[in-house]
Amino acid sequence: MGKQSKTAKQVKQAAADVAAGANLDAAVVPVVGLREPCPCGSGRRYKACHGKSSSSVSTLRAFDGFASECDLIAMRELVPAATAPLTLSDGSGRAVTIATVLPMAWPALVRSDGTIMLGLQVNTDNGDVSRDLGSALARALETEPGNPVPPTREMANAPRLQDLVDVSQALSVSVYECFDFWIDGEEMTTEVKESLERANSYALPTTRLESVAAAYWTQMGPKEHLRWVMPQEEEPLLNALSRLHAREETALGADTRLVGMFRAQGLMAPVWDLPLGFGAEACEVPAAKFAERLAAALKESAPLTDAERRARAGLTTRQVTLR
Repeated sequence: MGKQSKTAKQVKQAAADVAAGANLDAAVVPVVGLREPCPCGSGRRYKACHGKSSSSVSTLRAFDGFASECDLIAMRELVPAATAPLTLSDGSGRAVTIATVLPMAWPALVRSDGTIMLGLQVNTDNGDVSRDLGSALARALETEPGNPVPPTREMANAPRLQDLVDVSQALSVSVYECFDFWIDGEEMTTEVKESLERANSYALPTTRLESVAAAYWTQMGPKEHLRWVMPQEEEPLLNALSRLHAREETALGADTRLVGMFRAQGLMAPVWDLPLGFGAEACEVPAAKFAERLAAALKESAPLTDAERRARAGLTTRQVTLR
């Protein structure tokens, strides 16, 4: 192969630094999501360690209007390695792929063939995730192939992502167990491959369910979970979940239980604990049946019973706001 592109060299260095366990600084992103353990070894989550931002108060419903709002939230907050193609609204047809995380904490990068990759898991300082993404994409459209798009805090007149892409199309999300999507095949030298393989050890097994939207199974060490971003407003969703919880109808199978909820980008994501060995496939049918029970509970309008209010109080105490 000929001389490596600038992008390939930077990717190789990023992967090698992480794989070698080097001390991380603000320019190096670990190959994990914001919620996962920071690979520096501190024991803290990446968001609270090397991913920490001085101020990160995000606008509610950053992805409001997107047909796949829930999947975008999951990719931003919960999923380690995933991509989905976007369609530019200008009709140019230029290929754009949104990814959970990019090397070196780049907001975006332009591949050697001119295709654009846009990174979701980049901490924001201006309080509007969508405007950060729109700024990165707008700058990527003006960047020469083979170069990353550097971070910036200058957001004057920056568009929101909704201004640049077709929000009406449902995203086709691809989930990976590694980060080989970082680079093109022709750039995959033996050295790069070895570095990426070492870095990939930080990625957690994750699967997107097919029977319901925006539900992701994952295994974190000796534990399995289902994390499901739901589109309903918080109050009616919490009431419906409380009704089901009081009736003992929230389980997805033997030894599974609803343990709490995340709040992220204006929506809620209930979380289930699953027994080790349960697997993603075993979630499919129970999740679809739960979705039916939830839809019925959302239609109920009677005041909550005493048992349902107690269930709601318990669920409320197990909520964690991610943004």
